[in-house]
Amino acid sequence: MPTDYFKSLLELLEIERKADHQLYLKSTENTAAAERRTLGLTWYPVAIRNTEMGLGDYLTIEVDRTTHQDLSQQFRFGSAVELFSNHDAKSARVGGTITHLNRDKMKINLRLDELPDWTRDGKLGVDLLFDNNSYDEMQNALKQATLLADDNAKTRLISVLTTNEKPLFDEDRQRYKAASLNLSQEEAVNKILSARDLAIVHGPPGTGKTTTLVQAIKALTKQENEKILVVAPSNTAVDLLTEKLSEQGLNVIRVGNPASVSENLIHATLDYKMAEHPEMKAIKALKKQANEYKNMAHKYKRSFGKAEREQRKALFNEAHKIGREIENSEKYIIDNLFNNAQIITATLVGSNHYTVKNLKYKTVIIDEAGQALEPACWIPILKAEKVIFAGDHFQLSPTIKSNEAAKRGLNKTLLEKLVSLHPESVVLLNEQYRMNSKIMGYSSEIFYQNKLTANALVANRILFDNDEPLMFIDTSGCGFDEKADGSSTTNPDEAAFLLQHLAGLTEQIKGLQPVDFPSVAVISPYKQQVHLLKEMILSNPVLMAHSNKISINTIDSFQGQERDVVYISLTRSNTEGIIGFLSDVRRMNVAMTRARKKLVVIGDGSTLSRSVFYNDFMKYCENLNAYHSAWEFLEI
Repeated sequence: MPTDYFKSLLELLEIERKADHQLYLKSTENTAAAERRTLGLTWYPVAIRNTEMGLGDYLTIEVDRTTHQDLSQQFRFGSAVELFSNHDAKSARVGGTITHLNRDKMKINLRLDELPDWTRDGKLGVDLLFDNNSYDEMQNALKQATLLADDNAKTRLISVLTTNEKPLFDEDRQRYKAASLNLSQEEAVNKILSARDLAIVHGPPGTGKTTTLVQAIKALTKQENEKILVVAPSNTAVDLLTEKLSEQGLNVIRVGNPASVSENLIHATLDYKMAEHPEMKAIKALKKQANEYKNMAHKYKRSFGKAEREQRKALFNEAHKIGREIENSEKYIIDNLFNNAQIITATLVGSNHYTVKNLKYKTVIIDEAGQALEPACWIPILKAEKVIFAGDHFQLSPTIKSNEAAKRGLNKTLLEKLVSLHPESVVLLNEQYRMNSKIMGYSSEIFYQNKLTANALVANRILFDNDEPLMFIDTSGCGFDEKADGSSTTNPDEAAFLLQHLAGLTEQIKGLQPVDFPSVAVISPYKQQVHLLKEMILSNPVLMAHSNKISINTIDSFQGQERDVVYISLTRSNTEGIIGFLSDVRRMNVAMTRARKKLVVIGDGSTLSRSVFYNDFMKYCENLNAYHSAWEFLEI
């Protein structure tokens, strides 16, 4: 029963919320601002650069991060935050919501109509609060789905997505053809166009999933002549699709705050479109007038008489009256923009943004669905007649904070469930345009039933003549032992060996002028190993000369990216055969499919061989003469 399905999901979501909240409290309770800043949970110090009237008569402030701009951050558009002063940490706080964010500036809509006096005392900072909003949106969607599941008139799509009720297709429609697409991509577009309720595009690494989706969406706008909602779990994925769709000349509105506003994306943002609207000139004049009334009201001091108090109240009332007029005018502009839009793009949670909360769509497309937490998917699904999923359930899945929730099924995505439940809805994109066929081969065999082929343009490409596109370098017997480092693991000797090998490759490439230096990724599942590699590379002059072309980071950070050359430091080396993170073979699928021309995997074969996945990978490499012992490269 669908109702039981959603009740179970609600229970798991609540377990996950509690676990996530506990982790947040653990990382923030009794910690100084400087420590929270390092964790990416605080901007400190900040300076208030501007104030203006915001949504609902509230005050919007613009703040700058004045120092430590190189630190990473976890702030996002829509996040709940608190402005604070170090002058009096307990009482000097006021809550708000981020309405705009870029690297070192943010706008916060504060829940008050004037700045408190303490904002002039001490240093100011902004704390990120626990993200209850996303959990509330997911919970509300699941509750709504539970209610709808009892209404037979509205449950067709819900039944297809949660039971054995079969999806339907219009098989007699005219087939779509495009010279720019290969056969499997063309089949995927036709599956999407013919679907009445569900279609799934399974896009392994490098198979042109985004290209396929863009062509399908373009065709849908002509076929249905109705607005389409396009969503994804991350801002980065949403931004990529927004950019590609805009390039096709489609009228796209990006709801929410892009991760990075490039020239190709800025014109699609709601803020930009509102600013360009002809009605906006009048709104600016009203905002100026309202701010003038507020400024006049603020001039009154606390010690004033009845007449002054009445005057102050009258000024605030007038400002609020204008504020309501502004709100109505902005709503008119927003409605006008969305009425004319062909496509709306947002994150999963962002699809319930106040500007689009009540919109319904014929088609909703969920990209990167393999990384989407199922409860979040139901937020846009409930706005749809039919839904298209695109992604790869053999790559990284969403991060689950609660082991209990994960074990009970929250780690299984809706995409993964539907591929199994309705295989007739799935089209596998089977031609990849990224990797040399030897790099692709093992991934194709293990994850995609040997159905992938490498396009002729990439199948045999290599860095230079006679180079090996694939290498497994076995460090067994070299004494490269792993070391516990807090909650992570490092292997200093393996890190040093990897950089030495990369430096040797660099010297080879330099001798082949005028060959351009390739892009390189050095990746590991372990954060501390990544940290160690970043430290070690600083003392290697050969590699530092090309530091602009070499990226070092965790596997997770490279999902969706590609490089000419990829080195993987597997890190684990112990007599017990414990491999930890490496047992997540989907993570390794991501790692092994980032390389275009050369993949070098470095690890301890004796530790890894107890895992079927790594043992078979070593055999695969042996069959291609790509297996090497580290002793071949060590000076004896």
